[in-house]
Amino acid sequence: MHAINQYQEFFVTYLNTQSIAREPQNLYNPITYILGLGGKRMRPVLTLMAVEVFDVDYKKALPAAMAVEVFHNFSLVHDDIMDEAPLRRGQVTVHEKWDLNTGILSGDAMLILAYQYFEQYEPAVFMQLAKLFSKTALEVCEGQQWDVDFETRNDVTIEEYLKMIEYKTAVLVAAAMKMGAIVAGTSEENANFIYEFGLNLGIAFQLQDDYLDAFGNPETFGKQVGGDIIENKKTYLYLKAMEFSSNEVQTELQDLFASNPEDNTDKIEAVKALFNSSGASKITQDAMQEYTFKAFDTLDKMNISKDKKEILRAFGENLMGRKV
Repeated sequence: MHAINQYQEFFVTYLNTQSIAREPQNLYNPITYILGLGGKRMRPVLTLMAVEVFDVDYKKALPAAMAVEVFHNFSLVHDDIMDEAPLRRGQVTVHEKWDLNTGILSGDAMLILAYQYFEQYEPAVFMQLAKLFSKTALEVCEGQQWDVDFETRNDVTIEEYLKMIEYKTAVLVAAAMKMGAIVAGTSEENANFIYEFGLNLGIAFQLQDDYLDAFGNPETFGKQVGGDIIENKKTYLYLKAMEFSSNEVQTELQDLFASNPEDNTDKIEAVKALFNSSGASKITQDAMQEYTFKAFDTLDKMNISKDKKEILRAFGENLMGRKV
């Protein structure tokens, strides 16, 4: 197997060979733009890692990894439109650089392009990949809708929130890993275990992303810090703050999340202070660790060598160790 940065390099090299410079340019240029913004390439890296965990060369998984990356970026384009987000990975979002209609249509095209990459596999593998992909894509949409619904609800539970982030974020991480297992032709049991590993790691990752949205460094986070607070999203931080606060503080937090001031600076700082004073910040960090450990426990069940388990564990530790 290879180091994480090598898998990233392998994937970026492959990505750069994929020409989507077609006509009309206003459809395809935004796709090239969003795919070129960089990022950790976590999901395609997981696909490449997973196939080599099961002793098959990473090159065989490159089309599946590309499908995962194209789909992930499609979801980002549409998410940014729904969130009215100005930045993505520190750069202007597609709908801001072009316009809303272009963002919608280019995003639609990306979803179709993602499916086309599975056509490079033999029929039996194509069928398994497409079936998993369709299930995952629909779950991502369900998760996104729950996320939107929760903005206007005051009765969201922790269980509902965890299900939302499982569908919106974690299932794609899990599917990326299982696709590598499918391409490798490993046992169904191994494929399911690596899916479970990815699912728990994905939940931990999203909890961390929510935490960093409030407490991350705006110069390195790549997105607008405080965006979830501005959008009044009922994140794990918010729900735990409500759970462990007095009635007075609960009312204050609810009032803040019902407000939409022109300048959100004071609102963001006030909410962050309540997250800290209620203990929600620490509880969220503990939950991140809990789901990371759940992922690591799954590794023990997999029928792979000890050194490969350690590589997957190291990836998880590195992923959850980001401080931006």
